Amino acid sequence: MSYGASAYARVAQTALSPREAEAAVLIKAAGRLQTIQEDWQNQSGALNEALNFNQKVWTIIAGAATAPESQLPIEIKTSIAELSTFVFKRMIDTMIDPKAEKLSALININHQIAAGLRT
Repeated sequence: MSYGASAYARVAQTALSPREAEAAVLIKAAGRLQTIQEDWQNQSGALNEALNFNQKVWTIIAGAATAPESQLPIEIKTSIAELSTFVFKRMIDTMIDPKAEKLSALININHQIAAGLRT
């Protein structure tokens, strides 16, 4: 039975649309940040790793959305660029002056964008 379940899991992973894959990665990044936020006292260096992962995710999203060949409307390209700028600034601010509450905005943004990608 477990063979069938693992085979299904592999197919499900490869059958994701690009939007679903982007949403899944955003949720993964949010989950990492949320785990750190919930256990702030014991995060022991994991914060920068989670922020770096989130930065990579947002670099890819911003790059793909704002690329000249992107077929997104200019308004959406602009909005994603502005949101990315906010995300990058918040990540840098959190690295410089770490506080658990600073992660809330990043977690929320990732969840909101992921939800939008799934609709």
